[in-house]
Amino acid sequence: MENDAEDIRRVLAICFRGESELDALDIERILSLDMGWLKPEEATTAVQAMIKTGWLVGGQEELSPAGDFSASSTPLGWYPRPQRLLNPVSFSQISASEDEVQTKPVENTPVQQAPVPAQLKQEANDPRAATTRRLLKYIARSSGLEIDEVQRRATRKQRALVHVTGWMALALVARDQGLDMESVIQALS
Repeated sequence: MENDAEDIRRVLAICFRGESELDALDIERILSLDMGWLKPEEATTAVQAMIKTGWLVGGQEELSPAGDFSASSTPLGWYPRPQRLLNPVSFSQISASEDEVQTKPVENTPVQQAPVPAQLKQEANDPRAATTRRLLKYIARSSGLEIDEVQRRATRKQRALVHVTGWMALALVARDQGLDMESVIQALS
């Protein structure tokens, strides 16, 4: 049972690397297309099974892991057993057995922590990185979106495009919102 749980912890640590929330479709995409662990229809089944067994919490559009699994180490070449994702053990069983093993109570359990908004990755040698916060506020004000929503969209673009800087991801969000790109360029200057 512990090996089953460890596979799920590792999968969730990989899926949520740098993110506090993902929607079900993003997780399915990561499991099937990005990582190639499951077929697309199996990925849908796996995500719903992880919700049902308590590994994922929240609504379909803002799922979070039930605990902080970021410390899970993944050995080189590791691959999860698909059956463990399609029929996951119950998170409550695992957490209950871990509670029995612990000798002292944990003061801040990961389930009680509020999700931390994902941060945009910045390049250290990029002169435009300093303007990112200003551009974020400009896009939010001009588009009518909340700052957190603009940042979430930019972070998703960065994850999808991998090598895109924070300011470029924000510029792409601005373009998606139909903002005048000349103004965006001026905000970056």
